[in-house]
Amino acid sequence: MQVTRLAIPDVVLIEPQVFGDARGFFYESFNQRDFNEATGTSYQFVQDNHSRSAHGVLRGLHYQIQQPQGKLVRVASGFVFDVAVDLRRSSPTFGRWVGAELSADNHRQLWVPPGFAHGFVVLSETAEFLYKTTDYYAPAHERCIAWNDPTLAIDWRLTTEPRLSAKDAQGIKLSEAEVFP
Repeated sequence: MQVTRLAIPDVVLIEPQVFGDARGFFYESFNQRDFNEATGTSYQFVQDNHSRSAHGVLRGLHYQIQQPQGKLVRVASGFVFDVAVDLRRSSPTFGRWVGAELSADNHRQLWVPPGFAHGFVVLSETAEFLYKTTDYYAPAHERCIAWNDPTLAIDWRLTTEPRLSAKDAQGIKLSEAEVFP
C-alpha cells in the first residue's frame, strides 16, 4: 500500500497494491491494522455506505458538528474529484482544502478525518462510492458549507453548472459556519 499525505497532512491518499492481468484484478480494499499504521490513528469504523450519483452532481461540503465523522472514501465505478476542507479553527490549515481524483481505475481511497467537511463532484457519466465512517449519520448535527464560497476558492474542475440538492444550494459561507475548536 502506498500512502501519500496531501497538502493538509491529516488527509491521506491511500493506494493499495493491485494485482491484475487480462483476467481481472484483485486488491485488499481495507485492512484495519494497515489503515491504523498508515494514518497513525486508531479509529474504528461503524458504518459502511454505498451511493450512486450522476454526471455533474456536486455534493457540497458536509460535516457533522457533533458526532463528527471520519470517512474513508473510494469509488467503485466512475470518476470523481473528492475534496476535504479543514474546519478545525485551531489548525494551521484551517479553511484550506485538498482534493484528489478517485476512480474505479486508480483504486485510490481518501481518508478524511473528523473535523473536516467533505464533498465531491462526479466527472464521469455516473459514479458509485463506497465509504466507511467512524460515527453514525446524525442529520440533526449535519452542516453544509457553500460549495462555491469564494474564500475557499475550490477548483471543482467543472465544465458545466453543477447539479445540486436543495441542501447543497443553501449551504452557508465558512465565515458564518459553526466549526470545530
